[in-house]
Amino acid sequence: MKSMGSTIFKLRTPMCPRLSLFLVVVLHYYAIASFGSDPDPVQDFCIPTTGIVGCKNSSAATVDDFVFSGIKFPGKFGETGLSAQPVNVNGFPGLNTLGMSFVRADFEVGGINVPHFHPRATEIAFVLEGSIYSGFVDSNNRIYAKVIEKGEVMVFPRGLLHFQMNVGDKPATIFGSFDSQNPGLIRVPNAVFGAGIEGKLLEKAFGLNSKEIAKLKRKFAPH
Repeated sequence: MKSMGSTIFKLRTPMCPRLSLFLVVVLHYYAIASFGSDPDPVQDFCIPTTGIVGCKNSSAATVDDFVFSGIKFPGKFGETGLSAQPVNVNGFPGLNTLGMSFVRADFEVGGINVPHFHPRATEIAFVLEGSIYSGFVDSNNRIYAKVIEKGEVMVFPRGLLHFQMNVGDKPATIFGSFDSQNPGLIRVPNAVFGAGIEGKLLEKAFGLNSKEIAKLKRKFAPH
């Protein structure tokens, strides 16, 4: 009983200020890790200022800080037949602290958006023009995929592998919206074969020989 009474007494003793601060910090980072989303803003907006950590004075903000004109037309197409133009805080400072970003993706006939994922955001994709074979794979390796047409929308849950391909007979365009100002982008082929993973491991993982792995490494090596 004395031991139990002693324990109760210790719990009721005021907590050391340093320990209290430590627990607050731990719980704060635990919350960030658990929910993994952008923090809620503490002001209406925060336009970054060049060379200074902080925000432009709100009285100095103009409507141009909240307008971006960089995706009126398709961008440069890559070898996969895709042109992707991100609209994020790096090019559009008005998005800073607002917890969202955007992308315009144009596909040549047969063009693809290789399997990839966004570690920090759910994406919702709207087909502006064309027919896009679109889908994602869940953590049980179950695929959810179909051809979505002009005017249709598909959602890709945060962190799940997804992909797109233009299966129509004309160019296609989609708009994508993210619930993070910095969703991140990891393209699977580039990450697997272009990041410098040991070749022997890749040989065993994919059942390929050293020459085949070397060829893939050269193809997806960073430029």
